[in-house]
Amino acid sequence: MTRPLSSFAVFHLRRRSLLRGNLLVLGSFAASFRISGFPRARPTLLLIIPAVLAFYGTFDTIRCLQPHRNLYHAGIVLCLLMDILALCLILFFLFFPYLA
Repeated sequence: MTRPLSSFAVFHLRRRSLLRGNLLVLGSFAASFRISGFPRARPTLLLIIPAVLAFYGTFDTIRCLQPHRNLYHAGIVLCLLMDILALCLILFFLFFPYLA
């Protein structure tokens, strides 16, 4: 017997989901890369949407941390480092055209 797709944690916002957090961050990074027009950076406020989605994805990844330290905890920390790197790049795409 198979489970319906709606029963997975990815589709329930109140349940924590590492997959949803990573997909939000990576998807918003890809969208920001496309919206910014890199390497010809142009100023656009549409990059606020991927930035907010990436912040929510990082928050969702933080929710997956467990109080005891094990290899799962180490993997979550690595995912958080990836999230922070993607957030920094998104914010760079957002603010750099206004500095030049």
